[in-house]
Amino acid sequence: MSRIGERKLTIPEGVTVSVNGNSLNVKGSKGELNLTIDNLIDVVVADNVVTTKQKKPSKRANVMQGTMNSLINNMLIGVSRGFEKSLEAVGVGYRFNVQGNKLTINAGYSHPVVIEAPNGLSITSESNTEITIHGIDKQRVSEFAAKIREVREPEPYKGKGIRYKDEHVRHKDGKKAA
Repeated sequence: MSRIGERKLTIPEGVTVSVNGNSLNVKGSKGELNLTIDNLIDVVVADNVVTTKQKKPSKRANVMQGTMNSLINNMLIGVSRGFEKSLEAVGVGYRFNVQGNKLTINAGYSHPVVIEAPNGLSITSESNTEITIHGIDKQRVSEFAAKIREVREPEPYKGKGIRYKDEHVRHKDGKKAA
């Protein structure tokens, strides 16, 4: 039996949840998200609480119950509070430049790397070495942050590169004298 799937999700203030067949729609102050519900799962909205139930118990239904419950929870948080990921550039000359929805990254290459933010996501700059990505969809925010980090991943010898704000980079010793 899925422990996460049995969790009862309380609908936050100002959020509406509607189920139409196998489609779930969540509206809030920040925006609107849709989810296609798996055929093995029933989603019940009653008394300001969302629950997921298995139609017919099986191993796959058990897995999907927990997955659907987590996805719905992320949707409820996203439309009410939103999600954000912070990145920082560590290294001499490494910096970010945000202009509208375009991000220019100088990360030690001979040319700057320009990345455009997808629809629904916004980028804010705290300084020229720190940015924060904001959005209502947790998966899209995380994927875009990973795409930016991929431009220059942190290396283990000096720790230079683009990393998440709370990320710890393990350092290795370089060559040692004999």
